[in-house]
This record gives sequence, C-alpha cells and structure tokens, in this order.
Amino acid sequence: MNTAIDHHDKPLSGWRVLVPRGGPWGDSVAASLREQGAVPVVAPLINFAATTEPAALEDALERLAAGEFDWLTVTSATTVDVLYASRARIAPSTRVAAVGETTAAALQAAGYKVDLVPARDNSAAGMAEELIAMEPEKRHILTLRAEAAKPVLTKALLAAGHDVHQVVAYRTVGVPVTERIARDVASGRINAVLITSGSVAEQVSLQFPSIPDETIVAAIGPRTAKDARRAGLDVDIIADKQTVDALIAAVSSFPLPHAADEFAR
Repeated sequence: MNTAIDHHDKPLSGWRVLVPRGGPWGDSVAASLREQGAVPVVAPLINFAATTEPAALEDALERLAAGEFDWLTVTSATTVDVLYASRARIAPSTRVAAVGETTAAALQAAGYKVDLVPARDNSAAGMAEELIAMEPEKRHILTLRAEAAKPVLTKALLAAGHDVHQVVAYRTVGVPVTERIARDVASGRINAVLITSGSVAEQVSLQFPSIPDETIVAAIGPRTAKDARRAGLDVDIIADKQTVDALIAAVSSFPLPHAADEFAR
C-alpha cells in the first residue's frame, strides 16, 4: 500500500501536462514529469522541414565530424533535432555553445556535449558576446540556424574577426495536434501547458485558440514569456531558472486545477 501513499506525496500527482516537443528532449521532460507524479502528454507542436541547402548542410556536418571547427553554435532545440536526425558527429576537439538551457538539455539528451551556455543573456546576441570575450584570437566557427532566423550571431562573430561558416540547417514548421489533444486542452482536461520557445508559443496560440482560465501556462524564461504574450497567451508563471526542472517546479507550486471534477465528463 505504501506505493499509493508515495504517489500522492508527489507534487504533480493527478496532473496532465502538455509537453510541446518530441524527440530525446521531449522524452526526458516526460520522464521528469512522471517522477513528479504527472501524466505527460507529448504533443510536438513544431518540427523541422528540410533545409533548402541540403548539400551545404551535409558538407558542413562532414567538416564538423572531421574537426575543422573550433566551435559549433546551436541556437535552438530544433537544431539539435536536425543534428540527431542527420546522425551528426561532433569532433572531440570542437567545443559546443548552446543559446540557453532548453537547447543545452536537448544537446545532452541527444548525447552531445555542451561547453558554453550564456550566463546572462540567453539570446544569439548574448551568446556572441560571451564567445567573443572567451576567444580573443581568430577561431573557425560553424553557426547553424533556421531559415527564418536573422543572422545576428554570425554578423557579431564576423565583426569580431572570427572565421564563420554559416549554414541554414532547417525550416521550422508547425505540427498539427490530434483532435483528441485539441479537445483535451479546450475542455481543461490538460492542466498545464509548457512553453519552451517563441515558436512553440506561436503554435500554442494558433492551435489552442481557447485555453481555459484554470489551465496553467508556464514559460521557461522571461524571453519566452515575452514571446508568448506577444503571441496572445496569458502566462501564469515563469520559471526562475531556464531549466526544465525549474519549469516543472514552477508548475508544481500551483494546486491542481478542478481536481474534484477531473473525470466528471
């Protein structure tokens, strides 16, 4: 009988939480939620479509495996999905910079190392600033980005005198959720929605036009919260650190919405 008691001691016991990304990162978040007693609902809202420059990407990944770059910069978890799907190998001599904790966690979940996460500003500009401060000498840097992203990082690194090879790695596309998940969000059966990036926020706003007031909308950081509000979402809580653990802890600070009528359908 002890297991039942333990289960109810878990902070998210009885919660259903929408995890907006799939892949190794989504799996690791789902596992963390289960440990807290929640039922994770993995519904990837964004994915990548092939780059319009496949030969350039293939060539860059071959050079990456061969150790031709001092640094690889990764500015989104979707870039990690591309690396993972391409079975990309990062040479041991190449250091890896991740723009923020979501991206760093995605890299680690996919089996890649992380050498730098900006301490202050989790943006392309913030990452450029820290890399430039760390590397006064000219370095060979590979920057992978989304087709729609502005080349902020590349421009800053070039201006600082680095040798930068920029490749468009993917196009971001929305992934429609199943009717059942859409219904579960609209009815309030899903108690919390995790917002982990601006592109996820856009898809949440687009695909779930009427999120009930009692559903907790949790953003992984101030920048993501700002993007979410710009997309028209009401953000209930922002994680105090840009980590999955902090995001889950933020959600668990709330009581379970309408627990009594959860299954009164």
